[in-house]
Amino acid sequence: MSPEFVIGFMRSAIELTLSLALPMLLAGLSVGIIVSIIQAATQIQEQTLTFIPKLCVIFGMLIYSFPWILERISSFTTNILINIPQYVR
Repeated sequence: MSPEFVIGFMRSAIELTLSLALPMLLAGLSVGIIVSIIQAATQIQEQTLTFIPKLCVIFGMLIYSFPWILERISSFTTNILINIPQYVR
């Protein structure tokens, strides 16, 4: 295995990880911003008020996007396992 292969492999694994985490992160970010705006408007500064909506939305997005996540991870793993003979030269 060449250093270029290892770097390329790790780069694709990191890109896959980031693309799989992106829907949950964006959902949590948007809910956090909305709750922060509401807190600023009402002057309620309760820390637990932001935690529960974020948790619920992130969990909902995880359930909603789970088939897509599973398909992406399965195809990545299948590609790695099929190409093992080419990787080990």
